[in-house]
Amino acid sequence: MGILYISPYTHAQVTSKTTLDSLFLNEVEDKHEPGKVLHAEPLYIDLIRDLGARKGEKEWNIGFGITDNENYDEYEALIEYEWAPVDRLGLEVELPFTFYYPINGDAEAPSNRLNSLKLAAQYSFFVSEKHNTSLALGYIHEFELTEFANYQRETTVTGNLFNPFFIAAKRWGTNFHSLLYTGPKIERPFNANRAHTSWEINSNFHYMVSGTRNFIGVEVNKSVERGDLDMTLRPQIRVGLSDNLLVGIVTGVPVSSRENERFSSFLRLIYEPKHK
Repeated sequence: MGILYISPYTHAQVTSKTTLDSLFLNEVEDKHEPGKVLHAEPLYIDLIRDLGARKGEKEWNIGFGITDNENYDEYEALIEYEWAPVDRLGLEVELPFTFYYPINGDAEAPSNRLNSLKLAAQYSFFVSEKHNTSLALGYIHEFELTEFANYQRETTVTGNLFNPFFIAAKRWGTNFHSLLYTGPKIERPFNANRAHTSWEINSNFHYMVSGTRNFIGVEVNKSVERGDLDMTLRPQIRVGLSDNLLVGIVTGVPVSSRENERFSSFLRLIYEPKHK
């Protein structure tokens, strides 16, 4: 005769994990506020606020990255502020910088620059707590800027970049998250007769640790232009340092058609001031 025995320790572990998940999800998906589903947000190409954003939410991001190229190293830095003026609508202002350093004295490298003034909006038009699913539409507009060295010789603003996008996100159970971020990028320099168009397809898969906002996962960034596919895998991890401060660490591994680009790394600091 078989005897089934479940130790009190095992039962306590399961109960504790379930309780942590329940308490944390209830904190985010409070029934007394507009509906919102907890989703893991990618770290390299991030969202313009949480999906299902609630009025008053805000966030500061500071990012630092380095990319190893064949002839020079590329350093990137960004500062961005995002906020929700009304429920489900997120707005963002970002300043992305790029600096270059030749690997040897004879190598040529692009000039340092503030890449653009980036303005963005994102609206979550579907939020289902029942199905753990959110859908959103958004738009990014970048006023592209010339290199620092040319500020005195030519027009500072050199063109526009138009980027409408669509987001679909689903949480599977309490820990597993998937997200698709896709749309065209249309770059129109003032000194060119034609625009350059590429299609961005970014797939994301994450596992979020029970009762926390810590996660581990991967971004798969894909860009298609004139039949040429560029793809980079970005394994990543996010850890909460305090209630309103998180750090994200990303590694970039080019998979196809990245020309001279090799490995890269990126660090994002995320600060969320408390809101009512």
